[in-house]
Amino acid sequence: MACLAVLSALHAPAFAANPDAGAKIAAQGGSQGATACVSCHGSQGEGSANFPPLAGQPAGYLQRQLDTMANNQRKAPVMAPMAKALTAQEKADVAAYYASLALPVKPKQGALPTAKSSDGAWLVERGRWADGIPACAKCHGPGGAGVGLDFPAIGHLSASYMQAQVDAWKNQSRDAGPLGLMGSIAQKLTPQDIKDVAAYYQQLHSGSN
Repeated sequence: MACLAVLSALHAPAFAANPDAGAKIAAQGGSQGATACVSCHGSQGEGSANFPPLAGQPAGYLQRQLDTMANNQRKAPVMAPMAKALTAQEKADVAAYYASLALPVKPKQGALPTAKSSDGAWLVERGRWADGIPACAKCHGPGGAGVGLDFPAIGHLSASYMQAQVDAWKNQSRDAGPLGLMGSIAQKLTPQDIKDVAAYYQQLHSGSN
């Protein structure tokens, strides 16, 4: 837990953020030409077929993603120009706004599988230690609802988006984050692993309140 506290402190927003100002940026765009976020990420940050959901993700995490896209640590042809067009204050504000919205998944603990009836359940709840893959829940929390500022919610992401990010880590076109954890884990994940994990999370949260 001490390590998590240190990582969170390192990546905490540097600016006093204004969620109301962030809501205006999300709806209307930034002062230097950044397009309104809602045009791609939905009116409530729910995401769309080609763009991830933002609602409920930690502000520090969102701000760091904007920073890495702006400085090309994370290759994002569509988002990089938007991130570069936001001022540091605007990044903090819009990150705070999306963090203030409700996350669509709950920290729901799945049953610990005793037999490999579901490869997705096994990976999420137990991991595949023979290949050096820890359980997703160890970092991303129960139900993939996220932990702290550095481990975002993943329980509501589509398999296609997850796969795109794993591919980006594999080819080093996305910054691997604190300690480079996802960079090494991504090398060991197969496309079927990603499909299984996404399907398990979808089943786990189906009908959740």
